[in-house]
Amino acid sequence: QVQLVESGGGLVQAGGSLRLSCAASGRTFSTYNMGWFRQAPGKEREFVAAITWPGNSRYYEDSVQGRFTISRDNAKNTLYLQMNSLKPEDTAIYYCAASRTVAPMTQELRADYWGQGTQVTVSS
Repeated sequence: QVQLVESGGGLVQAGGSLRLSCAASGRTFSTYNMGWFRQAPGKEREFVAAITWPGNSRYYEDSVQGRFTISRDNAKNTLYLQMNSLKPEDTAIYYCAASRTVAPMTQELRADYWGQGTQVTVSS
């Protein structure tokens, strides 16, 4: 069992930065592939970024490539998402997810666990 708790969301102006964190309980965090997803008002939840369990492979949705960076610290059981050059269209609730599948955590169906989400609002 893994519990995920996101933090770091908030209100920021366009062009600004935020760093999201996802703290995981349990001693098996390092064995999970991890991902970030987001859901904007009136839209379906979508993939944002993913990282494999050893941290050696990363994947990004096209619109965040070059602006967002996913990372993890397995010693601290924590996943991060550094978001730079934020745009109003990045406004959403951001969720972290954990998966025990071999495939990277780029699809919702692969998730075994979800966090409760953290709100990110980017003003123009």
